[in-house]
Amino acid sequence: MATEAEMEACVRISPVTGGGAGTTGGPDGAGAPEPLPRDAAVDAGTFRRALGSHAAGVVVVTAAPADGRVGVTATSFTSVSLDPPLVSFYIDARSGTWPGIRDASAFAVNLLAADQREVAHRFATKGVDRFAPPTRWRSGPEGLPLIEGAVGHILCRRHDLLAVGDHWLVVGRVAAAEVRAAEGGRPLLYHRGRYGHFQP
Repeated sequence: MATEAEMEACVRISPVTGGGAGTTGGPDGAGAPEPLPRDAAVDAGTFRRALGSHAAGVVVVTAAPADGRVGVTATSFTSVSLDPPLVSFYIDARSGTWPGIRDASAFAVNLLAADQREVAHRFATKGVDRFAPPTRWRSGPEGLPLIEGAVGHILCRRHDLLAVGDHWLVVGRVAAAEVRAAEGGRPLLYHRGRYGHFQP
């Protein structure tokens, strides 16, 4: 994980003079920039296409509430903080998995490997037993289901829940992590509606 100083270095840009493409002026120009609309104006199709242009890592979030096991595929997983160690993901408020995630005090983030497309598809499919064969998994601390063959596992205690739009933001405090040996570490990615992997 990059430090704040490293991330700041990555986003430094050189000064420019004059207005850039697509502007109507600026501090040195003759006019004022066009303002953003105050209310959301982007249409759903354009919004989805824009998001689809962003490649995201694929994880399966699992939990073990009192009434059984739950798991769901997610592409919204991200790091939040180094101190304390926090991560987060979003889940649709209408998801059948949400009540189980909400009621569990802990969850596991299974970082899927490049060859686990079928696992990702299975945990995104409604009406199936996601933990039945051919899914391979083992029981971890506090009964958390850990997907076999994953690049790694991040085990978290629930830290915070926040309703955001039509989703819930779930924040976890990392209690433990397992990482597979570097030689098997290619992650599964999702881009423009398709699964793929990183090719150096």
